[in-house]
Amino acid sequence: MTPSLLALLSIFFGIISANVFALIKPKYSFNLIGNTIVGVFGSIFFVKTFGRLGFSISSIVNSDKGGLLFGINITISIIGAIIFLILLKKITKSTSQIKL
Repeated sequence: MTPSLLALLSIFFGIISANVFALIKPKYSFNLIGNTIVGVFGSIFFVKTFGRLGFSISSIVNSDKGGLLFGINITISIIGAIIFLILLKKITKSTSQIKL
């Protein structure tokens, strides 16, 4: 597969995981568009951060263990989107309680 297709799949799994998690736990939901945006940014942030450990898109393409590395990449993308959704919801909840 091409690097751009792998990156799009990783982002797609981040979007899906954020929306599914928000359906399961509605208190963390930002509605469909908000969950999608959080899923994109959460998955990209975590994949870029943890990709330096050896399972970035370029490492997947250039390695003979591409399937295992791609599975780790997708897992990081899913976990990153969910963590980012929870973190952002907690931040918005705590900032909405501040009275000026």
